[in-house]
Amino acid sequence: MTAELYCFGESGNAYKVALMLTLTGTPWQPVFVDFFNGEARSPAFREINEMGEVPVLKTGGRTLTQSAVILRRLAKDTGQFGGHSEEEDDEILRWLMWDNHKLSTQVGTTRFLMNFLPEDKRPMAVIPFQQGRLKAAYTILNDHLAARDWVMANRPTIADLSLCSYLYYPEPFGFARADWPHIDAWLDRIAALPGWQHPYDLMRRAFPPATAS
Repeated sequence: MTAELYCFGESGNAYKVALMLTLTGTPWQPVFVDFFNGEARSPAFREINEMGEVPVLKTGGRTLTQSAVILRRLAKDTGQFGGHSEEEDDEILRWLMWDNHKLSTQVGTTRFLMNFLPEDKRPMAVIPFQQGRLKAAYTILNDHLAARDWVMANRPTIADLSLCSYLYYPEPFGFARADWPHIDAWLDRIAALPGWQHPYDLMRRAFPPATAS
């Protein structure tokens, strides 16, 4: 059965799931959500996900939301990119929670403010504050990767796939890979995994028809 991923190309959280599906060889197809025109907040979409967010994954008769939940479920179902013990599962969960609280959410917000809001509506005083918070998060991740190839254990896991997602997007949000050499090398290692694709290549099918090419 082909899984359905409700998503749009600019969503780093959706990219996490699309990348996991692709790397594990799980058949999937995108269902485009017109986020920028308010579809995620529509009554029809809230019937699918009351939280009004992507990603949403429909698979095996279930509807799953929140990227961390989806990644953990896919790891269990496929036997790939998960922990090999309770201790490893706990460590993966620790990094998933940190990512959602300290990294991905902050990048997503900062990137949105800097690139997808009309310039006259951007809260310019907020952006440096957000970037300061992100610098602290980059420091933690860069230092953690100084003596290891992967975030957890000696192999890639869903912790890596979650943490990396927004860092591949080209829009400016105050992140330069050259400033963070251990993160930079880690992103290269992830990009070398068989089947990896850049977000806008992998998610191209999730673009609206007018912009697909």
